Amino acid sequence: VPALNGMPVTWQVGAVSLTLDGIGVLLATVVLILGFIVTLYSMRYMQWEVGEEKFYALLVAMTGTIVGLGCATDLFNLWVWFEAMAITSYMLVAFYRLQPASLEAGVKYLVQSASGSVLVLLGVALVFAQSGTLDLAAIRAGEGSGVPAIYLAAGALFLIGFGVKVALVPLHTWLPDAHSQAPSGISAMLSGVVIEAGLIALLRVLGSLAGVSNSWGIFLLGFGAINMLLGNLMALRQDQVKRLLAYSSVSHIGYILVGIGVAAAFGSQAGAAGGFFHIVTHALMKGLAFLSAGTLLYVLYLSKGSHNPL
Repeated sequence: VPALNGMPVTWQVGAVSLTLDGIGVLLATVVLILGFIVTLYSMRYMQWEVGEEKFYALLVAMTGTIVGLGCATDLFNLWVWFEAMAITSYMLVAFYRLQPASLEAGVKYLVQSASGSVLVLLGVALVFAQSGTLDLAAIRAGEGSGVPAIYLAAGALFLIGFGVKVALVPLHTWLPDAHSQAPSGISAMLSGVVIEAGLIALLRVLGSLAGVSNSWGIFLLGFGAINMLLGNLMALRQDQVKRLLAYSSVSHIGYILVGIGVAAAFGSQAGAAGGFFHIVTHALMKGLAFLSAGTLLYVLYLSKGSHNPL
């Protein structure tokens, strides 16, 4: 694969350009593997559920939008792929729409994520107003011609907006409810891939603004430390397995942020390698953990007519 040898592959469709580089290959590989596993898992888990055909359509759409997000080369199309991914995940989180807790989790996720998307769009507008382009490489090359304060404001908007999807503390409050109320296959996708896709999007845009300030790495380190601390402490208090795994995901995002933050702040290639390696290990580990929890809940439901083991 040329992308693995440092030679990105580019597709041009009209004015839209998609580039498959090393990060895009990593994200695409993870989402396709986990998406295939979740599809096989859901054949029995979702059998006879109302709207089963919509479940699979949305799952395929989510997988495709995440692949597209990893290949986006300009800010606007990155936002479009990000929004398309978010829309599919909203509906999948609230798939059991007749259950009040599931509907509440879906609405909470929708409100917080949509608010973050608005902030991202405002950041895109600020960058375009200063640079006159949306191409990520061109933005990075032409940063000196703009006003640094405007780029810093845009970077802050990106950090908050994408941070909702990445579950940066204190923007993580939607995650435990969404992961615990969604079908177990979707919990695996949310924890294993969707929050990592949001992280990739955040790193893409902050990378284009890296020349404005060297403080982005410090911010990532700070958020990483907070995520590790709060995620692990909150996981200790949980008595529901899916909520425990959800808070574990908050802490693991912290581990990834620390590795990438060290790379951004101090130029450590080992930190970047460790951070991206843990994206793969966390996706597979947490995805399989949610599927295992779902299997337990499914067996309890079949044997007792309830998810409560007591």
